[in-house]
Amino acid sequence: MKDCLFCKIIKKKIPSDIVYEDKDFISFRDINPLAPLHLLIIPKKHISSINQLKTQDKKLIGDLFLVAKKIAKDQGVSSRGYRLIFNVGKEGGQMIEHLHLHLLGGKTLSWSKY
Repeated sequence: MKDCLFCKIIKKKIPSDIVYEDKDFISFRDINPLAPLHLLIIPKKHISSINQLKTQDKKLIGDLFLVAKKIAKDQGVSSRGYRLIFNVGKEGGQMIEHLHLHLLGGKTLSWSKY
């Protein structure tokens, strides 16, 4: 997608603090972190949201969770615990129309904002 902020990050047209990258995914620090560790993990394939997933995306989404597990371990939060969040649509808090998984950790997380 031409004007997608995350697609521009993938193409290195916009700088970001990248912590992980492979052929299918990229992960970088959120610019407005809600926890000591707040990363976004995104597929390089542009998918607007979970609502646009297709059957052929099954492997990609499964791999997304395996990448999240690896990143959590690499960042030192896997043994203490962490949270994975998808926001879907405006009312769900999705601000960028490119599917992304939030990984939050580094402190005890609560649901106080919800």
